[in-house]
Amino acid sequence: MGGEGMVNEDRVRSLVAGLDDPVVVLDRERRLVAASPAGAAALGDPAPGRRVGEDAGGAIVLFIGDLPELTAYEELRAGFTAAVSHELRTPLARLLSLLEMATLPDAEVQPLLEQAQQEVEQARELIDDVLFLGQLESGREVVALGPTQAVPILREVVVALADRAEHAEITLQVVGGEEIALPLRPRMLRVVGENLVANSIRYAGPGSTCRASVAQSDGLATLTVADDGVGLGPEDRIRIFERFYRADTARTSRGTGLGLAIVKHIVTSAGGTIEATGAVGEGLAIRCAFPA
Repeated sequence: MGGEGMVNEDRVRSLVAGLDDPVVVLDRERRLVAASPAGAAALGDPAPGRRVGEDAGGAIVLFIGDLPELTAYEELRAGFTAAVSHELRTPLARLLSLLEMATLPDAEVQPLLEQAQQEVEQARELIDDVLFLGQLESGREVVALGPTQAVPILREVVVALADRAEHAEITLQVVGGEEIALPLRPRMLRVVGENLVANSIRYAGPGSTCRASVAQSDGLATLTVADDGVGLGPEDRIRIFERFYRADTARTSRGTGLGLAIVKHIVTSAGGTIEATGAVGEGLAIRCAFPA
C-alpha cells in the first residue's frame, strides 16, 4: 500500500512538472506533494511535505484523496467574522451618535468632532489588527526568525508609548542584559513588546508600574512584561489570549481585543510558549519563553 502511494505520488510529480499553469498538489493534511514550475514560484518555498495555507500564493490547488476537513475551519472563520462585525459596530454606532449630536442647535461641535475622530481611530486600529492577524495566520506575514537583542527594542517601545503611559499614570521600566537576544526579527519583537506594554498601560490602573524584562537561564531566553496593577482572576487569565476576549474590568477599554492574540501567534510560531500569571489585586505578568 505504501509502495503504491509512492508510485502514485511520483506519477503526480511527473505530470504536474509539465504543466504551464501555477498548480500545486496537496495531501488531505495540506502537505505539499508536487508543484508545477509556476506553482513553485507562486509558493516561494516548494519543499515537499511543508504545509500550505489557504492562500497558496494564488496557485491552483489540487488534492490527492479526499478533501481536507474544513468544517471546523469554516466554523472558526464564521465566528471570527461575526466577532469582527460586532466589534466594528460599537465605534461606528458611537460615531454616528456623535455626528447626529453635532447637528443639533447650540451643540458644542468641536468637542464632539474630537470624540468622533477618536472613534474613527478606534475603528482603524481594529481593522489594522484584524488584517495583521489574518496575514499572520495565512502565512502572508511571516514570523521571521533571527536573533535580535531585546533591550534596545524594548527601550524604543517605551519611548513610543511614553505619552500614553503618562496619561494613564503608569511608570514604564526596561531591565535585562544588553546581550540577551530573542529569536525574532526586530519588527516582530517590536509588535510583541508594544502589545504587551500597551496591555499593561490600558488595564493595570493609575499608579502602577509596568516592567519589561529579558533574561536567559536553563536553556531559555524569556521576555516578561509584568505590572503591579489590578490583576486578573484565574478564569480570565486562561482566556486573555483569545480574540476579542475582555475581562469584566476591561469591557470599557478602547483596545481592539486582538493584541494578545497577535502576541501569542507570533510567540508560538517562533517555537516559544506564553503564559499569564498573577492574581486580582496583585498585578499581571505575561511571560514569553524561547529556546535559547
